[in-house]
Amino acid sequence: MNIIFVSGTAGSGKSLLTSSLISWYREKSQDAIAVNLDPGVLALPYDPDVDIRTSIDMQQIMTEYSLGPNGALIFANDLIASKLTTIQEEMDSTAADFAIVDTPGQIELFAFRESGPFIAKGLQGESKVMLFLMDAPVASTAPNFLSLLLLSSSVQLRMEMPQLQVLSKVDLNPESVAETIRWSRDPLAFEDALAKSRSGEDYTFYTQLFRGLRRSQLSSGLYPVSSYTRDGFIALVGECARTFRAGEEYEET
Repeated sequence: MNIIFVSGTAGSGKSLLTSSLISWYREKSQDAIAVNLDPGVLALPYDPDVDIRTSIDMQQIMTEYSLGPNGALIFANDLIASKLTTIQEEMDSTAADFAIVDTPGQIELFAFRESGPFIAKGLQGESKVMLFLMDAPVASTAPNFLSLLLLSSSVQLRMEMPQLQVLSKVDLNPESVAETIRWSRDPLAFEDALAKSRSGEDYTFYTQLFRGLRRSQLSSGLYPVSSYTRDGFIALVGECARTFRAGEEYEET
């Protein structure tokens, strides 16, 4: 089983991309399952095959430990780590080719507490890849784009696995999306855009950060996709396949 973790900031479209990827693989006659690791989500656009909510009840946690919603979310996300064996057994019982793992909505709870990397490393599969979603409307300014690149790099360092940066919601504003994609491919275009909103020491600081990311290859590419139209899916799924197959080319069935 190959595992695809779907991560990103709240509202970046993780659950919708999970749903679309599941449909994509199944339409290509690939056996894929959806794994929900968000104990606080109320509704999902897909029917999870493995659902952490069956063993972690947010309302019960709030009542039993006298916690508010935020405290209960922290408690629940840490509790996921104790359910790792059960999650693995449920995943393995499906004998699926792919598992699409929808991670908790609050990236800081999953990535920056010890439980998140423990879960990501602990779930066993033939290969793994992490998708980090960048919300296209948020990434439409140069400072925001750089901030998302930094957050993505932090997540990659924490998770210690191959990561693909995904620009989500590209169907919303094609013009600004084209500009963001250009920044990802042309450093000078990004620095020109940055100069319109930052100057002096701020501009120098931002450009040094951006150049450092490019030199480190933590920011190595951007995959624009729409979960509604499936634009960009062939490139994204193909890159996942190349990651899984150690460079073999993806052949669409």
